[in-house]
Amino acid sequence: MKRLAILLTLSVCLFVFPALGQTAGFADAVLGRWDITVKAADGSTYPSWLEVRLRKENELMASFVGRFGSMRYASKAEYANGQLTVVIPAQYEPAPKELVFTGKLEGDKLTGTTVNETGQTLQWTGVRAPALASAKSVAWGKPIQLFNGKDLAGWKQRNNNHPNCWSVANGVMTNKTPCADIISEQKFTDFKAHIEFQVPANGNSGVYLRGRYEVQISDGFNQVIDSLRMGAVYGWLKPLTNAAKAPGEWQTLDITLIGRKVTVVFNGQTIIDHETIPGITGGALDSDEAAPGPIMLQGDHTKVMYRKVEITPAK
Repeated sequence: MKRLAILLTLSVCLFVFPALGQTAGFADAVLGRWDITVKAADGSTYPSWLEVRLRKENELMASFVGRFGSMRYASKAEYANGQLTVVIPAQYEPAPKELVFTGKLEGDKLTGTTVNETGQTLQWTGVRAPALASAKSVAWGKPIQLFNGKDLAGWKQRNNNHPNCWSVANGVMTNKTPCADIISEQKFTDFKAHIEFQVPANGNSGVYLRGRYEVQISDGFNQVIDSLRMGAVYGWLKPLTNAAKAPGEWQTLDITLIGRKVTVVFNGQTIIDHETIPGITGGALDSDEAAPGPIMLQGDHTKVMYRKVEITPAK
């Protein structure tokens, strides 16, 4: 009987204290979403994004968006002795096979290091991602034609690796590959966008909202819907249906972005309905989610054509 009582006591203790080895709240300081800026070896910077959350009471899990690609889950996330360690499988990075981010809190920021594909140690800084709570009601201003149908006034290329690879002819803005992304000089916070585009067979482009959140544009005709395909918020939000026309046909996207809430209407069908974008997508210009940003059209993959880029900003 005495032995039974001891066993019962042990069972109760295990039930009440499942997080053996870690105390409650052990990682509270680093839980949440972080907008990350990495300083590259050449002195430039590029964005990343990290979310740390509890897997169990005494274990962490994490998700990550890097310089390229889509959201991926960490293979390891630990917080011990004030240091956060996150290990992420490589996606489009040429090397190494895993990315390792280590960091510590300094005030309200996370600061740390990671190692690039050539073995160089890079510094990074993370700030808490803003909530971007959407307004209950929005008053809209007047539509702005970002593309005037005549030339590239109001646009600039992301880089000069392939100068003058965008051009305008017969009211259509297009690229010749290899090329680069093209960015509007105007920046926006909340807005409605009307985009008219055409992609060839196997075409691949995208519209970056505020320069940070990519709505995928690709040849999606007769394809199974996925968060990496036509109309998706790349890697985050999967369309409800496939409304894609055949390649070579003109198609339309109507996108409303208020805070983090996005609605996407594709060829007249609502495919994403007032859903929340958790964080930036790969290829983003920066990770400063609190700031207004431009419209960026992806041009570094395949040929694509745009004949209308209209923005109606919130007042």
